[in-house]
Formats: sequence, C-alpha cells, structure tokens
Amino acid sequence: MIFPAFSRAYKPVLASLMLLLTSGCASYYSHFAMFPAENSSGEPRHVRMSWQSAEYPNWWFAGDKATSVKLETQCSDRVWRLRDGNGAGGCGTGIRACGEPGKDLVAGEGEPATGSTRCMSINPADPDARIAEMDDKLELLVSCTPAVVTEGQGDDAVNLDYLRASSVPYTVYVRKAPRGSMRARLPEFDESVCDAE
Repeated sequence: MIFPAFSRAYKPVLASLMLLLTSGCASYYSHFAMFPAENSSGEPRHVRMSWQSAEYPNWWFAGDKATSVKLETQCSDRVWRLRDGNGAGGCGTGIRACGEPGKDLVAGEGEPATGSTRCMSINPADPDARIAEMDDKLELLVSCTPAVVTEGQGDDAVNLDYLRASSVPYTVYVRKAPRGSMRARLPEFDESVCDAE
C-alpha cells in the first residue's frame, strides 16, 4: 500500500526529470551574417550566411550541435550548404562544401569541379573546425566559380552566380541571437537590384 502512494507522489518529479534529460537544458541560437562582395561576374552583391545551434551546459553529457551553414548570394538561386564531419562529402576535412559536376569550375584553372573538389570552406586552416564551435568571426574561402551563371531565357532564366572566388579568405563577422527573438530575424536581400538588371 505504501509503494503506490509513493509512486503517485513522485510521478510529477519523474516526469520533470525525464523532460530535463531529453531536452538537456539546451539554449537555441540563430547565427547570421550579411556582407558586401562581388559575384563571379564582378557585380556588387550582398552575401548572407546563416545557421542554427543548440548549446548545452558544460556539465551536460552532449556536445553542442549545429545545422549546416547556408550561403546565399543576392539575385542568385544557387544556395550552398557547408557541412562538417563525415556527412560533408569527400572533399577534405573541416567545414566545407563540395563542387557539383557540370555546375562548378576550379577557380584559376577552368577545370570542371567534381564531388572531391572543395569549393568552399570555413576557417580552412583548421581541419578539425566544427560549425558548433565557431565564434563571431570566421574566414570563408571560395575556390570555385560557376560553370554557367544563368540557365534558361527570359522569364524562365535562373541565376546561378555566386560569391567570387579568392585566394585570400573573406573575413566575416557573425551575429548571434536567441532563436525566435526579434534580433534573430535574418536580414533581407534588396530584390529591386535584381529587377533593375
């Protein structure tokens, strides 16, 4: 008779403990940056980088986690995803995005890029770089250029241009805000620039 009463009294405590264990007391953040640069055609554009993260306290058994980094160029439909770890493809180590055959060329060489060509990398000097460990300042190296900048014609034309390749990494300053807050809203591209062209 004592055990059922004990069980009923501690059900809310056990439920709270299970919720704590599954959520892990994580804090969720949005990270983003917007900076001016040129695309491969030499046109002035804005480039936006963004990702999400879950940060756990030091005493928690799980490490911090993050989504892939999304890289977009103003007026372009080409979206890059930079990933870390084994799921990032076979084009090296660290945080990177691999080339797509038929879509990318190796900058400076004009050779077609393959799935083993590292077209973009974040903090390229660090082979162990992880997205979840990035600070508010990063380096972005672009090593490829688009094979074609547009596909189709007229209203059906699709722009595939992206950030101009450079032998020196771009220095990017990142903002961080609690996910869901007003400060976490991504800056928007001025699409009127694209319409004017």
